[in-house]
Amino acid sequence: MPREHMWRYLVMAGFFAIFGALILYKTYSIQTSPQAEVFLRQGEFYSRERGIIQPPRGIIYDRNGNILAGNRTVYEIGVDLASVRDPHAIALALSALVGADYNTVLERASIPASPTSVYVVLASYVLPEKVNLLKSYDVTREAEPMDSTRCSNDPALYALRCEAQLARSYPERDLASNLLGFVNRESLGYFGVEQQYQSLLAGEPESIWIPVAPTQVQARPEVPAGASLVLTIDREIQAMVEDTLDAHITRTGAESGTAIVMDPKTGELLAMASTPRMDLNEFQNYGDIYTNEVPYNRAVGEIYEPGSIFKVITAAAALDQGVVTPETEYEDRGVYTIGGITIRNWNNRAWGLQTVQGCMQHSLNVCLAWMGEKLGQEKFYEYIDRFGFGHQTGVDLAGEQSGTVKRPGDPNWYLADLGANTFGQGIAVTPIQMVMSVSAFVNDGQMVIPHIVKAVIQDGSQYNVSTQYAGQPISAETARTMTEMLATSLEGESSLAMVSGYRLAGKTGTAQIPVPTGYEENQTNTSFIGWGPVENPRFIVFVWLERPETSTWASEVASPLFADIVERLVVLQGIPPNYQNIGTVSNSGAGGQQ
Repeated sequence: MPREHMWRYLVMAGFFAIFGALILYKTYSIQTSPQAEVFLRQGEFYSRERGIIQPPRGIIYDRNGNILAGNRTVYEIGVDLASVRDPHAIALALSALVGADYNTVLERASIPASPTSVYVVLASYVLPEKVNLLKSYDVTREAEPMDSTRCSNDPALYALRCEAQLARSYPERDLASNLLGFVNRESLGYFGVEQQYQSLLAGEPESIWIPVAPTQVQARPEVPAGASLVLTIDREIQAMVEDTLDAHITRTGAESGTAIVMDPKTGELLAMASTPRMDLNEFQNYGDIYTNEVPYNRAVGEIYEPGSIFKVITAAAALDQGVVTPETEYEDRGVYTIGGITIRNWNNRAWGLQTVQGCMQHSLNVCLAWMGEKLGQEKFYEYIDRFGFGHQTGVDLAGEQSGTVKRPGDPNWYLADLGANTFGQGIAVTPIQMVMSVSAFVNDGQMVIPHIVKAVIQDGSQYNVSTQYAGQPISAETARTMTEMLATSLEGESSLAMVSGYRLAGKTGTAQIPVPTGYEENQTNTSFIGWGPVENPRFIVFVWLERPETSTWASEVASPLFADIVERLVVLQGIPPNYQNIGTVSNSGAGGQQ
């Protein structure tokens, strides 16, 4: 190399040495500058993304440990857009094996990968058996390595990802569906227990940072599951009540039905059934089943005019105030005028001289209106409030209605309303209100609040729900007198509600159905509420058939439904017969039991 050119090489070497030194200096200064910590934090931020871990939802059991609502594993199938080789193969496989829409999958899988489009969901709530079909999909080409999140080792489907998730599962399908409610795909509870106890069941979601780089994937932390619930419901009693109710709806041609079974001393609901019901695993069909504002659970969410079963409230108030006794006599002339309207008996007959006991036995409207007027409007509506009508019972189920009660002083209340209200007309109640009100007759005048949750299980501990009371509307003496009167009434009428070997108390109710122009013709709500055995009550049973076709009278359609439920209930509860029934049950029905 000529010496005259050596200086050029030395200059270039010096230049690169100085340039390298400057790079090293700048690198060092950046790492040690005050801004370095900010850059590091930003780098950490962009290397991760915020994720929410949903804890497993709590299990719902019946009182005997049978699972009514649990969890199952499902999969979300998505696609890594940067790894897509054949969108058509992906769309074809998912449509054939998973049931996804071909065109939708093809459109999403064809999205070009970009910094803002990395991953796209193609299908959700895919069952494990379908994912297994996808994972065993025919491999026609050389397989590529497969990790736990990939759906297939077929190169054409290599971009698919299968993420396991928990979804709500209802092993009994439609059993107790009206009281359970359901959980949607966003893990929100709708109706019933699922909505009422959403926060307890769902638990506390945890927010975490998830690395974006696949090489930094780490195990997700465990999140404590939501609380589990033990319901007061007995699965066997619930199934029996639903089957019996369905059979009588079919037999009578009724439009709908409701039935409630409650322990009258604790308020524990042993069964609650209404129609229609739905398979909770297919909650997406809700809109097709519950149309035209049909309540999800009629037992708490629908109000109706109760008719003659409400006479037990009027009679209890009059007895409690001492304005009548069971032996007080009344001359029934078939009509009674109050507030400018004339009230007649259910069969337009005059029954002559009757005691209060006879008035209840024959279910005489005019006699109850007379009792209500003797009681006085102030006291009558005071007892309506005491018994909880016009207010929610506090039952722990979502969607409870309050009912409607017009009172003196309201713009649309008239004295005629007092007469109509005494026998259950012009007043609207819920079935659960009627059940709570008559619990006073069993508990020496105290009303027990109905409840559906027996215990809460959380963090390894069980918390039992105690019995709660809603006040004492009547005295213990009045309660015992009412029970005896209503038991004697059933026996005197040879009611179809009677069950051989058991002494029961109860009352029928036949009510016209109100419409804007008055009341529907030849259409009724028929109900029965009763309890027993009288000597040691173990149950209250309420039944309601709406618009039955075979008969408009509760004594002919609701009473047999009540009897059929009780006949099966005493077996399931192990209550032995200990009473010789008086009278003979006749298929002709009860003469005065509406």
